[in-house]
Amino acid sequence: MSWIEPVRETRHRVQDDLLSAGLGLAGLRAPPPAFADPASPTPDELRRRAIHASWNGIADLGPDGGYGSVYGGAPAVPGREYAAFARVPGAHAPHRVLLQVPDAFDGEARCLLVAPSSGSRGVYGAIAVAGAWALPRGCAVVYTDKGAGSGYFDPATQTGVALDGTRAVRGTQPLEFEPPGAHGAGIAVKHAHSGDHPESDWGRHVLQAAAFGLAMLERAMPEAAPFTPRTTRVIAAGLSNGGGAVLQAAGLDDERVLSAVVAIAPNVHVAGRGRALYDYASEAALYLPCALLDARFHATPFARRADPSAWQARCATLHAAGLLAGADRAAQAAAALERLQAAGWNDRALAAAASSTGFDLWRALASAYASAYLRRGADAMPGGVRYGVADAARGEAGVTMRAAWWSDASGIPPGAGVALLGGAEASADPHGRSLARLRALWSGGDADAGAVRAAVAQTAARVPRRDLPLLVAHGEDDGLVPIAFASDAYVETLRASGREPSYWRVPHAQHFDAFLGWAGFGERYVPLLPYAHAGFDAMWAHLAGAPAPGSRRFASRPRGNGPLERAALGL
Repeated sequence: MSWIEPVRETRHRVQDDLLSAGLGLAGLRAPPPAFADPASPTPDELRRRAIHASWNGIADLGPDGGYGSVYGGAPAVPGREYAAFARVPGAHAPHRVLLQVPDAFDGEARCLLVAPSSGSRGVYGAIAVAGAWALPRGCAVVYTDKGAGSGYFDPATQTGVALDGTRAVRGTQPLEFEPPGAHGAGIAVKHAHSGDHPESDWGRHVLQAAAFGLAMLERAMPEAAPFTPRTTRVIAAGLSNGGGAVLQAAGLDDERVLSAVVAIAPNVHVAGRGRALYDYASEAALYLPCALLDARFHATPFARRADPSAWQARCATLHAAGLLAGADRAAQAAAALERLQAAGWNDRALAAAASSTGFDLWRALASAYASAYLRRGADAMPGGVRYGVADAARGEAGVTMRAAWWSDASGIPPGAGVALLGGAEASADPHGRSLARLRALWSGGDADAGAVRAAVAQTAARVPRRDLPLLVAHGEDDGLVPIAFASDAYVETLRASGREPSYWRVPHAQHFDAFLGWAGFGERYVPLLPYAHAGFDAMWAHLAGAPAPGSRRFASRPRGNGPLERAALGL
């Protein structure tokens, strides 16, 4: 592989460690750390805030969530980091890779976790998943943003994000993302606008990150070289999109780089089984607002809005288009629900999906992924949408907002001051027609729909080699990546091919641990992160000679109104 030199080496000790950037668990639970100069934060400040954002975007750190008492922790782990931009052959944009090497690296049982970010997050996006387990045990961790991340490019100022996280002008140094010929007032985002279809390369990003990690371990500890898959256990571990990435890598690992794979709630697509994310996300964006008006969801968190008129208008839009039967809103909601159920959604997934619907997440996902699949630029996104900032974000306010993008943004707007604009009309259902166009990119028959379906086909995970230990864990109440559409389909494919993966099903677990702190929501569920860490324990023991972890369904139960108790996890 190749990466863009120079590699940036930094040391993190005393008040600035690898796992929490010196914040500790109390600091991670506190508001984001401030910048001394908001218009010009230092690389150390940006790193600390990026780590804080990555923890809070994944883990439930609330007082009742049990993190740090029932499971997990954030001890100080001193060590070094090695960061670079890597590039898969033929790609326009690089992906970030970053290795963390603890000072207490275990030279006797040498271990490297390869951890792609969940969602479209930046390079620290998997720190609460992989780093929290590996670094205190003396394992190194290498991360990749897998061609996404928060290195937004601003055409108005011609600035992007440099390797150290600071903003820099195009042409002055290598940038995380700089689209060709970008101009105008929009904001360019790497996942949506690189022209690379990064999702089809997730497996290659993971394997490149593994190669980078091994090479940097040799740079960090030349006296202990060589670091190779024969001398070092290499475990690929990921959550959500990161889980899909490690399963893609498992199918591409012809050189036997990986010792084991652990995928948690993976967004994985397999040919001929299940459903692809764009299929059910575009469907949910269009139909769920109407379906959630059904009476069975009256007590479901996020299924009732203070002003229900927009969701009621969605029922009317679908009825007028001939997509739903029913003479009144109740009948139309029931018809929308029946349509989703016929497509494979169950009530548990729909109830959890109400949160994604309430936050308009389905529209954000469909817009970004459609743009990536069609390789569109920032000024030509499907559905008539674009990313931009409010007029108020000019002058000093705009400078400080842009300076914090790399640390604060999630990789798919809206968020961190970047809005999803356009695609609306003056009606009671302003986004209905735009969402119908996005849905037609999957269900339609024109050239763009064919291109989207072809792009999705390129993301299908292959069956891995027979002797690769593999564990998949998934929450049965997942409403963002429903288990029936993803993990069930993947495991069925493996079993049909004579493979025997370890498959862990977790009742009462949904997709977003970070949502569990919300009143009325967390009481219904258990966190998923404890099962990720238990999966790492089981796979590590297996690599040390224990039997492979068996498939199981946990006897978990909802947390209830009090703090999480260990017994609720069924571990």
